[in-house]
Amino acid sequence: MAIVIGADATGENLKNTIRDYLQEGGFAVIDVSEKEVKDFVDTTLDVVREVNKAEENLGIVVDAYGVGTFMVATKIKGMIAAEVSDERSAYMTRGHNNSRIITIGSEIVGTTLAKNIVKGFVNGKYDGGRHQIRVDMLNKMGR
Repeated sequence: MAIVIGADATGENLKNTIRDYLQEGGFAVIDVSEKEVKDFVDTTLDVVREVNKAEENLGIVVDAYGVGTFMVATKIKGMIAAEVSDERSAYMTRGHNNSRIITIGSEIVGTTLAKNIVKGFVNGKYDGGRHQIRVDMLNKMGR
């Protein structure tokens, strides 16, 4: 499993904090905006492409408010994403929705909270069962 991360210019500092936190935790991290910071649309599409390379990959995208990146990710058929600004939602979106990408707003979430959000997301496991009906419906949506 790889955690794919990326950010636009406003999310770059928080993304770097998240990257370092994940690497310290032993996670394999692919940083799509390490060499070139792009607009949030292009960055999110880069993260989605990398996440889709392996079913177990997860993605984290940071922009100012988490909303723009969320809108982009959910335009991709089969991609389930959640805009997250608290730990419980990050954990539950994995468990109930099988979200593969979360988006975070650097103007909303501080570094300690971001680490806790990431921890909940990457350690969360999809529960399956009754949730699979909804996940199947979500996966059919989009382009």
